[in-house]
Amino acid sequence: MADLDVGDLAPQFDLPRDGGGSLSLAASAGKPVVLYFYPQDDTTSCTQEAISFSQLKPEFEKAGAVVIGLSPDPVRKHDKFKSKYNLTIDLAADEERKVIEAYHLWVEKSMYGRKYMGVERATFLIGRDGRIAQIWRKVRVKDHAEEVLAAVRAL
Repeated sequence: MADLDVGDLAPQFDLPRDGGGSLSLAASAGKPVVLYFYPQDDTTSCTQEAISFSQLKPEFEKAGAVVIGLSPDPVRKHDKFKSKYNLTIDLAADEERKVIEAYHLWVEKSMYGRKYMGVERATFLIGRDGRIAQIWRKVRVKDHAEEVLAAVRAL
């Protein structure tokens, strides 16, 4: 399977979300969508990333964009994570990893010489037309949300 690329139609999804209900790409049709994938709630880098996107949420909204964080964690863990850090962004729960795999982000990772499968930290900017406008892979959290916001404004 080939990786997704800029210009490709973004894979659709409809997933359970924090606080109940669901999040779908179709529900945001006509708006830019920042879809960021992260490995796990309440870890250092994932928390920093979620806080950064939450702090900038009003700016993303001014630019007309929706921000969705997605991980394989269950909804109840997302709820605790949002509450603990006063997060304002929407979080989708992909426990079966179907969306993570559709975006080709279930990858072999290595830590301290141990290999394991996990979520690659990545962000997809999906344009109003439903096509991928920009991709950031193997994201470094510092200043990432600001960089994504600049890209949204440039659409």
